[in-house]
Amino acid sequence: MIKSLELKNFTIFSHLKIDFSPKINIIIGENGTGKTHLLKAAYALSSGGKLFQLNSDVEESKWPEFLTDRLIRIFRPLENKLGKLHHKGSQERAELALEFEAGQFLKIHFHNNSQSLVIQGTTHYDEYNKLPTFITTKEVISFIDGFISSYDRRELSFDETYKDICQSIELKSIRPESLHEKSKWAMEEIKKICEGSFSFNGSRATFKTMAGEEYSTNIIAEGFRKLGMLSRLIETGEIRPGISGPLFWDEPEGNMNPKLMKLLVKILLELSRNGQQIILATHDYVFLKWFDLLGDRSQGDEIRYHTLYRDEKNYPSILLNSTEDYLLIEPNPIDEAFDALINKELDQTIGDLRK
Repeated sequence: MIKSLELKNFTIFSHLKIDFSPKINIIIGENGTGKTHLLKAAYALSSGGKLFQLNSDVEESKWPEFLTDRLIRIFRPLENKLGKLHHKGSQERAELALEFEAGQFLKIHFHNNSQSLVIQGTTHYDEYNKLPTFITTKEVISFIDGFISSYDRRELSFDETYKDICQSIELKSIRPESLHEKSKWAMEEIKKICEGSFSFNGSRATFKTMAGEEYSTNIIAEGFRKLGMLSRLIETGEIRPGISGPLFWDEPEGNMNPKLMKLLVKILLELSRNGQQIILATHDYVFLKWFDLLGDRSQGDEIRYHTLYRDEKNYPSILLNSTEDYLLIEPNPIDEAFDALINKELDQTIGDLRK
C-alpha cells in the first residue's frame, strides 16, 4: 500500500504532499487542479514491481531508466522529454517522493533540461513488488483487439495506462477457487446488472447474455463495459484484495448511468474491507455521495476525501485539504454545483415564496 506522495515543482504542482488512507481515497477538484496528474505520478512510481518481477536482481543503476520511461509513457510530455514535466517557471528541480506502508521509500529528482531522472534516495524499493492497477477514464473492451500491437508500433496516441490495462485484461483467468468470496460476489453482481458477462479469448472480447446469446462488445452500453473491465480485472487476479497493489481509477462514473453507481460503490467498499487500497478521482455528486451514505465505520471503512484547489492568493499554486468527514470537505465544488442547481430549480418553481 502507498502511505504518502510528495511532489515538488512537478507539472502544475509547486509543492504538495498527500497522505493516503490504506482503504479508500477519493480525490475531487475543479478541472485543471491536477487530479489525474496525481494519480499517474503515484501509479508510475509504484509500478517498480513490473521491473522487479522480471528480474529480482536488477541493478539499482537500471532503475532511473525504467522510471524515466514510465513517467514519459504515462504522461506523454511535449517532445517526449522528461524535463517538460518540470513545473513551469520554477528554478528549482522537480522532486517526487513515494512512501509505502511497509517502510519502502523512493525519492527522485530532475531538472527542466533533464533527459533522465536521478534516484535521490531509496529504502528497499526493490522489495515492493506488488503491481498497481490503473483503470482508465475510457473503457478499453470495445477496442482491445489489436490495440497492444498497434501501440507498440507507435501508431496510437494513448498514454501507457491504456496499454497496461489492456495487458491486464488479456491475462488468463485465475482459478475460481483462488478468488476471494467478495470478489466472486462482485463479479456475480456485475453479471446480474449487465444481464450477461464479457468473455475473453486473448485480445478478442464478446458479450454473452444469460440466455447464451453472443454479441459484439461495441453494441453493449459503455457503462456496462466499464463494469466489465472491473469484473475482468478481478477475474484475472490483477485486483486481488490483500495481495495486489493499489487500484487507481480515473473518473469511474464516466458514461455510467447514476443508477449503476450504488452497486459500484458497494463493490469498491467490499474490496477495500478485504485489503484493497483504492485511489480514485471523480467529478460526480451521486458517486461521491454514495460513499458517504454506504460507508460504515463499524465495518472498518476508512474513506479519505482529498480536495485539490487553487490558491487564489498565490495563483496558480495547487493546495490540498484532506478529511474523513464528508461534511468537512472544503472546498467541495461537486456539492457547490449541486446546491446551485437545486437553488435554481427552487427559484423557478416557488419564486418569491423562498424570500
